Amino acid sequence: MKGSSYLYILAAIGAGAILGIVAPQTGAAMKPLGDMFIAAVKMIITPVIFLTIVTGIAGSKDVGELGRITVKALGYFLVFSTVALVIGLAVALAVHPGSGINANAAALSTGAIKEYASKAHESSVTGFIADIIPTTLLSALTDGNILQTLFVAILVGVALAGAGSRADAARALFQSLSAIVFRCVSILMKAAPVGAFAAIAFTIGKYGFSSVAHLAALVACFYVTSALFVLLVLGTVARLNGFKILDLLRYLRAELLLVLGTSSSEAALPMLMEKLEDAGCDQRVVGLVVPLGYSFNLDGTNIYMTLAALFVAQAFNIDLSAGQIALLLLVAIVSSKGAAGVTGAGFITLAATLAVVPAIPLVGLTLILGIDRFMSECRSLTNFIGNAVATIVVARWEGALDTDQLRAALRPERAILRAQSAAT
Repeated sequence: MKGSSYLYILAAIGAGAILGIVAPQTGAAMKPLGDMFIAAVKMIITPVIFLTIVTGIAGSKDVGELGRITVKALGYFLVFSTVALVIGLAVALAVHPGSGINANAAALSTGAIKEYASKAHESSVTGFIADIIPTTLLSALTDGNILQTLFVAILVGVALAGAGSRADAARALFQSLSAIVFRCVSILMKAAPVGAFAAIAFTIGKYGFSSVAHLAALVACFYVTSALFVLLVLGTVARLNGFKILDLLRYLRAELLLVLGTSSSEAALPMLMEKLEDAGCDQRVVGLVVPLGYSFNLDGTNIYMTLAALFVAQAFNIDLSAGQIALLLLVAIVSSKGAAGVTGAGFITLAATLAVVPAIPLVGLTLILGIDRFMSECRSLTNFIGNAVATIVVARWEGALDTDQLRAALRPERAILRAQSAAT
């Protein structure tokens, strides 16, 4: 999404918000339109990931670099996912957003959270590991599971690279298919303003701003914490790696607005991959790190998990011991990976985490169920930004980043001035 497309998305979000406020029922009725756009984007994600990885690995002269990239990416994800969890925990302990609610477990209904509790049970570590291996080679391309797509793409890419000249025709075919798929992405993205309009109109029309009034402290706390994480933590990482976080946010502004409007970081995944390649990141790094990040590098979700978990405990006036807090943190590190790719993953992983601390009533999740939709925008935005930063950093570590191209993409005005100076 290039040029002034972000202005159209911004205008669409504003129009959707106005519709949701002025005509709530009409706004809520926009849900199918928003769902249709997100479904269309999700439809294209699997072929984008598959073809990007296959063509990247097949054209590589050093297949061994695949392992290096993966190890570096996972190491980065583990460190900063844990940092995000600790920050959410620290803010909850310092601010006490749940204090004063004095919730009563007996007065809360469990009906609303049964579906999430069931999915939390299904997203166990064992099930997560089993999910990496698809039932068949083709099912990985039809089930929409990013990890399975990643696994099969790596397998096919390595096989093509090892086949030498005998696979030249197949490599050419995949390159052609890749061009077609990214053209499809370009066509679908023309409908992004419509999708953003419908999604935001539904959210405000369905829930309204009044539904968050009594829980405004938690919402505000989460947004401020996430913003500080992006600006300070990710900002420091960016600065240490030769770029500025604000420049990156400006470069990705259209995609960020799309994520904000749809509450889904997946909605902008194909365009993120294309933008990062345009910014000088090697295709092989982008093809591996971005899909891995969508499963393992969920900074916004991690901040939300520990912050919301302690919010629920505080709402019931439960004082957790240091041991219980440590257990909560350790389980969160694992469970944040267990529900990757599941709809409503943030809420599901929170349910899975709370289950290990019996002192916190699981029914307490109903306290935040009504505002979870409003918090999902912030989760998605933070996850999206975290994965963009991670990809650039890993590309730099691998020596697979064109720094001049990165500077030109993030600060085009300076690149133009330098070119004019050189010409004179």
